[in-house]
Amino acid sequence: MIAGSGRSETAARASTAGSRRALLGKALQRRELSALVAAVAIFILFWVVAEPFRSWQAMATVLYQAATIGLMAVSVSLLMIGGEFDLSSGVAVVTAAMVTSVLSVSVGLNLFVGMALALCVSVLIGVFNGWLVTRTGIPSFLITLSALFMLFGINLGVTKLVTKAVSTPNISVVPGFDLIQTFFAYRLQFGEGGPQFSILILWWLVFVAIATYVLLRTRLGNWIFASGGNAASARAVGVPTKRVKIGLFAFVGFSAWFYAMHQLAGYNTVQAGSGYGNEFLYIIAAVVGGCALTGGAGSAIGSAIGALIYGMTVQGIVYAGWDPNWFRFFLGLMLLLAVLLNLNVKRMTAKL
Repeated sequence: MIAGSGRSETAARASTAGSRRALLGKALQRRELSALVAAVAIFILFWVVAEPFRSWQAMATVLYQAATIGLMAVSVSLLMIGGEFDLSSGVAVVTAAMVTSVLSVSVGLNLFVGMALALCVSVLIGVFNGWLVTRTGIPSFLITLSALFMLFGINLGVTKLVTKAVSTPNISVVPGFDLIQTFFAYRLQFGEGGPQFSILILWWLVFVAIATYVLLRTRLGNWIFASGGNAASARAVGVPTKRVKIGLFAFVGFSAWFYAMHQLAGYNTVQAGSGYGNEFLYIIAAVVGGCALTGGAGSAIGSAIGALIYGMTVQGIVYAGWDPNWFRFFLGLMLLLAVLLNLNVKRMTAKL
């Protein structure tokens, strides 16, 4: 009886240990976990060292900074999960704004017609990038790097040709501007003299929610993970990997157009030479949030946490009175640590 009882206790302990390992493995598989821990640590840091950071107005500013990166980071993260990159995403935003402004102000088209044509241009740029990648087999890094330089040149060249300046035409003079300003750049104020929250924060959360639902609850989401994880195996079981990748590039184009409309609605004009380098911020937000550089892993929620880390850092450094020149160093360090952490977590998960 004693021996049998001892064996039962041993089996129970083994079962408990196995359950704990399984639970730990599931936790480690959530790539957003490390980003969430980092976000909490950064929030506590700036809450302690920077008194202005503790105000509601500061929180509104932090969330807006996060949204300016996070909205694009959602589509970029889905594209990375699908196994591809888009280095033209930063300047593509300016292209959409430039097309809208030139057609609506300089050419004289109806504002909404100009916006619709700009949307078509943005999506077609994404489709063309995706088609080239899937058709030629050339890495998306090279295809979209070429697109980056071409779009950057077009933005500057066309804007200077039309306006004789380096900023797009002022769109606020066009009929219908008030309507798009309400939709894309409305600011909700809480109380008299209270903080103002940009509607872009809401749209960012909507993008995150829709992308998360697609990834986790739809067949398309399974196709995206499969296309990035092992495209050859995915094709073998009937996944239309080429169409999936082209669609993801098109979604990046749509997101670029949406963010461009916010910039035009909020600031009336856009500098033609801006946007260059923002693509790296989108990628950093996605990677810090758990997206694998090799594809097949990641989440929209993780990209949102990565963007929130960006927003807290860029504003927290200002509120703390630190030298802002260290910000880029921090971004690079964050990216390196995220890659190393994800690699170690992958190894630990494999051992469990």
